[in-house]
Amino acid sequence: MQPREYFCKSRWVRWDFREGNVGYVKKSLLHYIENTGDTDLVFLEMFKADRFQDFSFSVWLARMPPELVMAYLHIDKATLDAIPREAPLITPI
Repeated sequence: MQPREYFCKSRWVRWDFREGNVGYVKKSLLHYIENTGDTDLVFLEMFKADRFQDFSFSVWLARMPPELVMAYLHIDKATLDAIPREAPLITPI
């Protein structure tokens, strides 16, 4: 029996969207949105769910013991300190 793959390997894809583009993320795949421009980012994210729940990976990391995060991610203190400590403002409508 072949082991199942849960997309937890070191595989990722980056898309650079422009105004008017549409993207799709498969169900249950982790994803993040980064605004690389110099104006506010406005986007529509839809889920087939009855409630909105945001999960900020950077906030979660900030609440973990720093030694554990640095050891697991193989990063130094300067890199850890550069991770934002607050979740970005996302306003559900």
